Amino acid sequence: MTLRMSESGRGGWAVVRVSGEMDLVTSPALRQQVHDAVADGRHSLVLDLSDVLFCDSSGVSVLVAARRLMRSCQGRLRLILPAQGAVDGSHVNRVLAALGVRRLFEVYPDVAAAVDDEAEPLSA
Repeated sequence: MTLRMSESGRGGWAVVRVSGEMDLVTSPALRQQVHDAVADGRHSLVLDLSDVLFCDSSGVSVLVAARRLMRSCQGRLRLILPAQGAVDGSHVNRVLAALGVRRLFEVYPDVAAAVDDEAEPLSA
């Protein structure tokens, strides 16, 4: 898994771009990245998961924990899960839907929409 963090100029959103696999081995790095962002005072966070090819239960656990953390500090968390991402159509989107947790997240199709406070999230 590769993590890249960048600051967006709109509304102070921090964007973490994730690619590869979110599994038992790689998920702790994402968990740490989210915790570091909050510790640095970033309470508006976008996780760009459009290049994630695989996500297991540990990856889902990190996403749910990130949501809980952001809510606890009155922060905002948004996910980018395009309908046709990561080769065969957003694997993460399908996993979250299958587990019944997709509705917990504000999901957007791309970074531009995710950092736009006027944009509406995609429906679950």
